[in-house]
Amino acid sequence: MTVLRQRKSGKVKEAPPTAELQSQTSDCCTDRRPERILHGGWSWTVIVWTSVGWSVSVGLGLLCCIYVATLHENDLWFSNIKEVEREISFRTECGLYYSYYKQMLHAPSIQEGLSDLIHDNLTESKRSINLLQRMNIYQEVFLSVLYRLLPIQSYLEPVYFYIYTVFSLQAVYVIALYLTAWLLSGSWLAGALTGIWYILNRVDTTRVEFTISLRENWSLPFLALQVTAVTCYLRPQLSALQQKVMVWLMYVTTFCFCLTWQFNQFILLVQALVIYTLDCLDFITAPQVTTLYLVQLSGLLSVWLLQFCNSMILGSLVVSFIVAALFIRHCQSALKTGSLLTRVGKLLLHSTMVLLLTVTINYLAKKVLQLRSDEHIFKFIKSKFALGHTSRDFDASLYLCEEAFGRLPLDTLERLAATLLLYPYILTLLLLSGTLALAALHNLSRSQDRKAASECHAVALRADVAYNVLHTLFFGLVAFSTMRMKYLWTGHMCAVAAYGVCGTELWTLLLNTLRCNSKFLLRLVRFALPLAMIGCLYYKFWPKLMEELSELREFYDPDTVELMTWISTKTPKRAVFAGSMQLLAGIKLCTGRVLTNHPHYEDKDLRERTRQVYQVYARRSPDDVHDIMTAIGADYVVLENSICYERRHGRGCRLRDLLDLDNGHVMDGPGDNDPDLVPASHPRFCDAIKSDAAASGYTALFTRTFQNKTFHVYRVKKRRKKSAKNPATEPGATQEQENEK
Repeated sequence: MTVLRQRKSGKVKEAPPTAELQSQTSDCCTDRRPERILHGGWSWTVIVWTSVGWSVSVGLGLLCCIYVATLHENDLWFSNIKEVEREISFRTECGLYYSYYKQMLHAPSIQEGLSDLIHDNLTESKRSINLLQRMNIYQEVFLSVLYRLLPIQSYLEPVYFYIYTVFSLQAVYVIALYLTAWLLSGSWLAGALTGIWYILNRVDTTRVEFTISLRENWSLPFLALQVTAVTCYLRPQLSALQQKVMVWLMYVTTFCFCLTWQFNQFILLVQALVIYTLDCLDFITAPQVTTLYLVQLSGLLSVWLLQFCNSMILGSLVVSFIVAALFIRHCQSALKTGSLLTRVGKLLLHSTMVLLLTVTINYLAKKVLQLRSDEHIFKFIKSKFALGHTSRDFDASLYLCEEAFGRLPLDTLERLAATLLLYPYILTLLLLSGTLALAALHNLSRSQDRKAASECHAVALRADVAYNVLHTLFFGLVAFSTMRMKYLWTGHMCAVAAYGVCGTELWTLLLNTLRCNSKFLLRLVRFALPLAMIGCLYYKFWPKLMEELSELREFYDPDTVELMTWISTKTPKRAVFAGSMQLLAGIKLCTGRVLTNHPHYEDKDLRERTRQVYQVYARRSPDDVHDIMTAIGADYVVLENSICYERRHGRGCRLRDLLDLDNGHVMDGPGDNDPDLVPASHPRFCDAIKSDAAASGYTALFTRTFQNKTFHVYRVKKRRKKSAKNPATEPGATQEQENEK
């Protein structure tokens, strides 16, 4: 919708729509957006229709919540398995995060629990770290405090309070996407179609049912709410009070998003680039640009304070970019004046200056703060796009060898097409991208003096629509480059596709092209098509959903249960365990023992320690491994057959291969090796210690204390002088040999 907006002294004055677009806005009966009542549209028709829309949004949100909760229960039989099995089901880093919720609940008081988190010496041996500074676990703290204060302990177990909260956030997520589609299109049928698409494409929109504690499952609902607030803020016809309310909503949702996910800075950087593009192409006003930037910056700085001045936030690219963009914009007051070529030249110069200042600020900030915690992310990006010599970097290779960090597979698009989502999305994106390009060209072609450039904005595409188009384009590119990031894109994709199906502007354009546009036909298409699609989806997928919900499975991992039971009953409570990051997170949750390393990888010293611990899977001598374990204070080391004899990855991506490359050794198996690699002088430790257990080189330093089909646990002995007695006669050795399996 074309709108002339003038801002003077904080007031908004709106000019009437142009004649050529009058037909798009005259059909007020179909424009029942959720904020319409606030503009004085008090009629029974509007009230009833809007109430129905809100009811449908809540219903779809609850349906999604119940759906994922049922899948989780049916997949694990969660209500019937033992407590240790429930905790083991929190795989990898999920178990680490949940362990802090459990730790807070078991603390004598809330104050002592917080103190233990601030001065933690269990997560990393020989180190005391501030977990509230290092990790984004305020949600676990909040839930534990809430559970202790609410009178629900007698009928709701702590684990259910936790998982039901996460599943409830899925309802919030669906409602936020629903409202975004409703705001864009003016019809809550678009919201209904969005919610249905989100649920039917569950495989590609969320993984909450089996990764409950992942930070993204906490943060993405707040990101969706923030996008809804931004969409509403950029809409025309908002009063000054309503704009202030939207600004506060944007701040609160941005703050919650940043507080719950350590990768917030990279997501906000993409969003800041969207805002920057809208500003350069003259789609939003200068006050709106400044407000959006400051909302982002305020949210980040608020989290910085809560996280005890976490240096990763101040040293983030997004903070440097926002500061640079605001400063350069302030200095270039005549940026939006002149002819088309002049403005394009100014924009190129402007963008170059912003880029250079961003890099300079970020470099200086990291030097001053001595920040190296996020190095692995930039190494990963360099390796992924072949921007540097990092092909053998251990940290980067750990990411690159995982399928989740590869490119988006084509079968994802096939699944999206099967639910009738992909085709309307592509058509909508093409039409809107073309409109966006024409509108940008029109905006840049206008010749304005300085005063007019700062006060008047004539746009040929609504700012809220332009924002969502760029949002889905930018995050779509991120998703195609890295599969794990698709969850940032697919949910919003549902809203954009639904807007295309139900929106007025696109259908008006198509009907005008076909020379058959009329109010009646426009209404008919906007209501009939989404209803027909919903009916088709119901007919095609309802039986499949019922079949999926009827499938009953059960958690079964006896080897891990046996290991956790042995650790809990046969080892000292302050024993220190070394092993893979994924397994140690489970050991922390199930047994409370001290760890040497863990999956929260955003610390340089921890990454180096993890690389050292993983030498048990490399070709290293027993003396080297023993020295490493002694240096980090490990009492026990857990070896996993699934890693030592890994077959899941191909040659070059197995963990033992990454370690061989990092150590300069030739890899196992047939295949080419780089000419600078040399054969190792020692056998692979994890294999040799089992097959050659009688050799003095191993038994003098390690004693096997537990084994089953999956795990082997060895106690790290203290070095003895040559005159010492035989290791088998040391105190406690007899008991440990009896425990051997």
